[in-house]
Amino acid sequence: MTGPAPRQPRDAVELPADFSLVLGGPLYQLYLKSRLARPPLALAARRIVTIPLIAWLPLLVLALVERHAFPGTIDVPFAYDLEVHARYLLALPLLIAAELTVHARIRPAIGQFLSRGIVPPAARARFDAIVASAMRLRNSVALEVVLLVFVYTVMQLVWRSQITLQRPTWFADEMAPALRLSWAGWWYGFVSIPIFQFILLRWYFRLFVWFRFLWQVSRLELRLVPTHPDRAGGLGFLGGSAGAGTAVPRAQGVRLSGVIANRIVHEASALPAFKEEIAGIVILLVLVVLAPLTVFTPHLVAARRSGLREYGTLASRYVSEFDAKWVRGGAGKEEPLVGSADIQSLADLGNSFEIVRSMSVVPFTRNTVLQLAVITLLLATPLLLTMVSLEELVKRLLQVVF
Repeated sequence: MTGPAPRQPRDAVELPADFSLVLGGPLYQLYLKSRLARPPLALAARRIVTIPLIAWLPLLVLALVERHAFPGTIDVPFAYDLEVHARYLLALPLLIAAELTVHARIRPAIGQFLSRGIVPPAARARFDAIVASAMRLRNSVALEVVLLVFVYTVMQLVWRSQITLQRPTWFADEMAPALRLSWAGWWYGFVSIPIFQFILLRWYFRLFVWFRFLWQVSRLELRLVPTHPDRAGGLGFLGGSAGAGTAVPRAQGVRLSGVIANRIVHEASALPAFKEEIAGIVILLVLVVLAPLTVFTPHLVAARRSGLREYGTLASRYVSEFDAKWVRGGAGKEEPLVGSADIQSLADLGNSFEIVRSMSVVPFTRNTVLQLAVITLLLATPLLLTMVSLEELVKRLLQVVF
């Protein structure tokens, strides 16, 4: 005799089995066929090590063969090209590892739209259609092919016309009449750089899919509760999932740090000369991660306005009855004032009205913005060592703390 079927949790929602921003698409299928991944995203360490090594290790080997790896034969040897090491040993692993974070955070966040009742039953069919549309776009073969073609055409021209260091390096002789690539330079230009650019652009495409999904959901008739404790009508979970999208700007920040370090070491530049670039990366991070969430601002503004009106009406009615009963003598002598539930209810009503009044018009807090800015600025912290010694930097930090 079989027992009853196990009960599903009350907040359980049904989503497609492969619902994720990072699963699907030709590159993911290549991961599976080359055994760099097992569904859904197992073997992450294998990808984090293998892909950067494909991009970086041949450069080291070819530079050693050409005697361009260490100082003595070329102005900028491979060992001293800080941008290359930052790009392939730090930024690229960050982009690959981010798949795990995004997959783990975004799927539950989408389920919250349903489990919290933000998407009402009447809009469930349209919500499912939006999810299906996002998955089709994520799986698009044509779009990833376009990205690959773009990398090998437009981005190649950009790279050749904007070589970071205008001097002979391990990968090219910039002083020649025309750019002359070394053996390592050919691998760098046609394998390593395209790998990084393709994965980076693919991430931007995934972020576009996320933005498009949120925008389409924001067009639905959503059910927001002005008195929700998150002070965002129930959408506060979106702010908590914002960190999943920081991988792209963080990788960009690491790469920029490498570029700046190269300029400082090889061209005698100073860190203050790059304050605009550092500020730009901070702004980019905030915009990339948080700007998509502002599509819900009209809903939050409307919910706050209606909440103030409705709870204001309720509060006026309650305090009028409270005044008539307890201030004007309407209460009977047998009703004690001390311990009356009316007073607690008045306090609860005041708290509810205060939550509505302080309701945010964006589903994230000021602390979220500050945390993202701090994360980005920390990426540039090693560059401070170009201005002061590590000992002096530690001494100054200790003075600030203590």
